[in-house]
Amino acid sequence: MTAPGRNARTRRGLAWAVALVVLALGGLSHRQARSDTADDRARAGALAAGRTAVTVLTSADAADPAATRARWLSVTHAPLHDRLGAAPAPDQTVRASLAGAALTALDPAAGTARLIAVVRLERVSATGGSSTDRRRVTVSLTRTGDGWKAADLATVPVAAA
Repeated sequence: MTAPGRNARTRRGLAWAVALVVLALGGLSHRQARSDTADDRARAGALAAGRTAVTVLTSADAADPAATRARWLSVTHAPLHDRLGAAPAPDQTVRASLAGAALTALDPAAGTARLIAVVRLERVSATGGSSTDRRRVTVSLTRTGDGWKAADLATVPVAAA
């Protein structure tokens, strides 16, 4: 009689062990899913803010330099914010449109990201003439209390063919 009792206890113990393993794996899976969602939100937020920053920072209105500077400062964070605050007023009007952008680096824990973009620039002269060209730029982003802000902007040199 003792053998059947032992088998039942062994089976129950085994069932509990299997249940605990299933719960542990489910918990790990849930934790990973939550982490992926947070990373996805960080990626989407950084990309959207970076796209906006590129368009704003590569545009200028010579007729309203104060508004241009205010727009620049609204999307930036130190040290770029400090440099733009001291920059001379724009002397030409430039309309920028984004041709494409992608994140090249993202560290949600550190609150940093890097973006590369291609922007189409239409320069309008005071005489009414215009010219158009494309530029590649990189933007370093920092997550602040007000969201993602551009901390640096640089033009990517294009090698001569």
